[in-house]
Amino acid sequence: MNKYYGFDLGDAESAICRLNKRDAGAPQVLAVREAKSFITAYAQLPTGELLIGESACYDTTATRRSLRFKSGFLTDPQSEKDVKRFAAGVLGELYADGSLVKDDDCCFYIGCPAGWDRATRERYRRIFEDVGYPPARIVSESRAALISACQSKHFQVGYDIMSKPVLVVDIGSSTTDFAFIHGGKEVELQTAGEVRLGGGIMDELLLEESVRRSEDPDAVRRALEESPPWRSYCEFAARRLKEQYFSDEDYWRENDCRKTVHIRAGAGAKLTLRLNEEIADRILNRGADQLNGRSFREAFTGSLRELKQKLSGQLPELLFLTGGVSKLPAIRDWCSEVYPEAVVITGAEPEFSVSRGLAWSGRIDEELREFRREVEELIDSSAVERIVEDRIDDLYRRIVDAMVEPILRRVALPVFDRWRSNEIKKLSDIDPVVQKEIEAWLHSDEAQQLLVRPIAEWLKPVAYDVEEKTMPICVRHNVPYKAMSLNSYFSLSDIDIRIDAKEVFAVEGLTWLINAIISIIVGLVCGGSGLALISSGISGILAGAIFSLLILFLGKEKMQEMFMNVDIPGPMRKLVPRSHFEARVERLTEEVKSNFYNNLENEKNAEITERMASEISQQIEQCLAKMAEVVEIPL
Repeated sequence: MNKYYGFDLGDAESAICRLNKRDAGAPQVLAVREAKSFITAYAQLPTGELLIGESACYDTTATRRSLRFKSGFLTDPQSEKDVKRFAAGVLGELYADGSLVKDDDCCFYIGCPAGWDRATRERYRRIFEDVGYPPARIVSESRAALISACQSKHFQVGYDIMSKPVLVVDIGSSTTDFAFIHGGKEVELQTAGEVRLGGGIMDELLLEESVRRSEDPDAVRRALEESPPWRSYCEFAARRLKEQYFSDEDYWRENDCRKTVHIRAGAGAKLTLRLNEEIADRILNRGADQLNGRSFREAFTGSLRELKQKLSGQLPELLFLTGGVSKLPAIRDWCSEVYPEAVVITGAEPEFSVSRGLAWSGRIDEELREFRREVEELIDSSAVERIVEDRIDDLYRRIVDAMVEPILRRVALPVFDRWRSNEIKKLSDIDPVVQKEIEAWLHSDEAQQLLVRPIAEWLKPVAYDVEEKTMPICVRHNVPYKAMSLNSYFSLSDIDIRIDAKEVFAVEGLTWLINAIISIIVGLVCGGSGLALISSGISGILAGAIFSLLILFLGKEKMQEMFMNVDIPGPMRKLVPRSHFEARVERLTEEVKSNFYNNLENEKNAEITERMASEISQQIEQCLAKMAEVVEIPL
């Protein structure tokens, strides 16, 4: 694609942006009928001409007119027809002024409320397809707003978005739409797209208040009832006056903020729209019929509190406000009141946040398609397996270094104590007991926890080697390379994208390594026959004399066989003090490690090593795939 269009079709106002594939800056806001933010309204003239925008609101010759129709899309069948006519009119305007060229290689990204389900989004997309738009995709408006903020660098979100919760509040003309972003993914909310609260209610309240304060309220009401176009015009004028006032409240406290409209319908009437501190307070803080007796403030903060309960403890640390109404300082104050711990941020031009974000989404999606394709090619190749295989011996050494001393102290010493206390009767029983106890201990939580650190340390250089493969892919597709950094995720405990050493390296996967450790320990601790327990434990005269006499009368082999199967008296067992065996453990630790290192290349099981490398590689590759999925939001 060469161009990406973002179409924010709002209930009251709409905006379109265009982003060229190679543009480095922000998407360009396109004017429709000379308005960058244009009224979502259309009017059919007797000539068949279709008016779009502000002029459609008050042209008296129109045979058909509709505005504020998007809010009824889920419930009113007529809304779908109105959306279709409006979309067709906008398309015609884009072609007419050259903003869109026939057969250009482009696509449209069109926004929708976050609460719309997949079926509704597809129904909405088909409207634009039927009208004749280039390929179109429907995207959540809240996601687009967040992408716009990230791309514009208006605030420093960085990679906190991937680990911290963000609440996007999109305040439109008819609805307030919420989206919760956690771990880089949008979480569906029951209230999303369903809060019937928008800036249009303020416009209605301001118009009603102005009519009530006018010189001849009855005459103004009759004129507005007789002429819907003039009512639409007056409501539009009220909206502009509201935006003007709240954009600089300090200035208008000292100056007169007003606009006079001469209604030329029926007998005619004069309406003066005025906004000051008193009227602003009435609009925001007094009950209204449109809100079932609640004030705008009560309805808005009530929605925020209801949402807070639904989030059940996982509260946002960042609130991002978008939509024209978000410019109101009171809105930010209300958000801070409900979420005092969160940072509340509004974009520089919130009325264009969604349309810009939609245009950026188009380019991002195309980049991501290529990015994911290359990541998949890396995963399908043998590159990760080779990295793991090259470092597998280092893994073995790290595990041996970490596990040998704990095995001797937590397993071998207790077995020796059991023999000294006469619980184990014969020396010939010691070998199988030691082997069984080692295997049992290696399956314990304590042993599993001991495995975590050496494995995590081993993973770091492996991760760096993998990053040398992923970094060029990120650079080619404008993806921050840290987004594919395995090491970045090892330190994040609150997201579901990290390699868990305990899960990756289960004891069963270390079969050969465990067997090697056991055989070496049993051989050195027990001498392969159990004699090492006492012959190395004490060189006492009595014990030495007994062994010498037995060898003299029976011969060495007979003596060993007899000694292994005899129930040595308890007092004699006590001749081997525990302190001597503890000292022997210190020497055995280094002997076991040395024997293991010497036999590593010749004795290790190639099949098990290959399987381990394969399983570890699969875990790393799954991690890469998950990270590639999440990359979308921070872009």
